[in-house]
Amino acid sequence: MQPTTAGWGSGLLGVIIFSGSLPATRVAVEGFTPLFLTSIRAVIAALLGAALLFLLRQSRPERTDLASLAVVALGVVVGFPLLTAFALQHITSAHSFVFIGLLPLATAIFGVLRGGERPGPVFWLFSCMGSLLVVGYALAQGGSGSWAGDLLMIAAILVCGLGYAEGAALSRKLGGWQVISWALVLSLPGMAVVALATSPESVTGIALPAWFSLGYVSVFSMLVGFVFWYRGLALGGIAGVGQLQLLQPFFGLMLAGLLLHEPVSLTMIGVTVLVVCCVAGAKRFA
Repeated sequence: MQPTTAGWGSGLLGVIIFSGSLPATRVAVEGFTPLFLTSIRAVIAALLGAALLFLLRQSRPERTDLASLAVVALGVVVGFPLLTAFALQHITSAHSFVFIGLLPLATAIFGVLRGGERPGPVFWLFSCMGSLLVVGYALAQGGSGSWAGDLLMIAAILVCGLGYAEGAALSRKLGGWQVISWALVLSLPGMAVVALATSPESVTGIALPAWFSLGYVSVFSMLVGFVFWYRGLALGGIAGVGQLQLLQPFFGLMLAGLLLHEPVSLTMIGVTVLVVCCVAGAKRFA
């Protein structure tokens, strides 16, 4: 299998895993505060990542890599989870998908700035068309919004795009799972202090769905998804593979249809087909 093809396949698996992140976060913040949720999910994932690094005897990153790892940690370990957790106290997970439609553009832009990639004009045309389709569809579905929630989501998209691009560039040197694992380990001391300081006084009133959601965002959203995602970005290109994020809202809606028996409309299927065409076009000209 060609590296580019393998990269797109790995990136797609990452997107499928990430598609459950925002709904799970929305459920989790009903039982935990945003600060505790952000910190404890990072602590859990960091312990798992540290165990992997130790068991597989990975060498420590060089000092020159620490700045990039710090950017990854601030972007995807702290920034995006914390900002979305605060945002989802003001808006619904459905409304948050409006902003996920902008994440591929943010990732592509930071891929140019931090990864040195230079996609052609036709790529940007497909990227913008796909983003507009996702945003337009999400807006058409309604969902409550607020200025506070919207601004928090915009900030989350920017830091996430930066973290994705920085981590992908570093993955070419260290490897995908090693990057997210070291970024988690780097953030562990601070996150552990925050988790202890913000831990709930009692856990007896926290519902079971909140615990399951915490487990999902800790293991899958925070670690497993990044193993596939960073590998995909490194092999297939940051700007190109990043366009797969356009499918994330639709994967989320399909999961809702399969698991929660929510209706899947013909409109959603039609827009998904158009978005797939935009992703294919972006792949062709990336």
